[in-house]
Amino acid sequence: MTKPLYQSLPKAELHMHIEGSFEPELMFEIAARNGINLPYKSITDLKNLYDFNNLQEFLDIYYQGVSVLQTEQDFYDLTWAYLLRAQADHIVHTEIFFDPQSHTDRGIDFDTVINGLYRALMDGESQLGISFGIIACFLRHLPEQAAFDIYPDIVRHKDKIIGIGLDSSELGHPPEKYQRIFAQAKKDGFKLVAHAGEEGPADYIWQAINLLEVDRIDHGNRCLDDAELVKTIVAKNLALTVCPLSNLKLKVVADLKNHPVRTMLQQGIRVTINSDDPAYFGGYLNENFARLQTAIGLSDEEIKQLIHNSFTASFLPPDLIQKHLTRLQSSGHN
Repeated sequence: MTKPLYQSLPKAELHMHIEGSFEPELMFEIAARNGINLPYKSITDLKNLYDFNNLQEFLDIYYQGVSVLQTEQDFYDLTWAYLLRAQADHIVHTEIFFDPQSHTDRGIDFDTVINGLYRALMDGESQLGISFGIIACFLRHLPEQAAFDIYPDIVRHKDKIIGIGLDSSELGHPPEKYQRIFAQAKKDGFKLVAHAGEEGPADYIWQAINLLEVDRIDHGNRCLDDAELVKTIVAKNLALTVCPLSNLKLKVVADLKNHPVRTMLQQGIRVTINSDDPAYFGGYLNENFARLQTAIGLSDEEIKQLIHNSFTASFLPPDLIQKHLTRLQSSGHN
């Protein structure tokens, strides 16, 4: 039996929170290792809570899970578990998000976090053939000053971290709140991304583009509310890192049959498919493709375009992007 196209093609993933790949089984294992009692009786009880009505309900569970991560080995194990799933999904390049403030604010040293992540990713590159980038995200529900406070640690590890992001609770925390810190990060040569237009309005996407000067937009679903914004995104060739199962789980869309990815492609937007927080939202990258294909009947050409976009929207050097595209083309996929 022939594998579906989305399974057989090598691809990149550009929107994946490493803390959001924390599977319950590993969470319980690490909690036991660190002598931490989780407020859940069992893995099943925890999974039963993964029925979210909105982003905030998810974040409450998410931060509880993060609390068991204590040592460099914990962060290594978390990242390695994701990399094995990425390999199974034929991901050959990943750009992962991590939330340093969710660790340093509970007393975990920044170096403990980044060294565990980086060591696993380096092993993944050498042993699994998966190249990577690391993007440090600011928690937008915190004051901008908190981002400035942690920024020196990020700069100290600029050899490991390629970009700056903005995540957490979107509503009530517009991108303009972080204009100064993003200007500093741009000056320092970091790539810039921001979550915008998932739960927040199209105006948040305008702010991310005009005030934060982002290189890529995470989510961006609400851009379709504003025809002028769509034109701007297309003219600037900005990519969107869309996450179908996340959109469904957080009720950004009521049904995957209503997912806007096809409309985005038809309007010329450089859209990509990603898993966001796969442990919580029902699947890793290939599962997002599978469920989307079942719901809206993605054509082979649409799948090829989405995978093509995953490489061109990445922060890989141009020569490596071309290498991946040539590989796609040589296998009969362009």
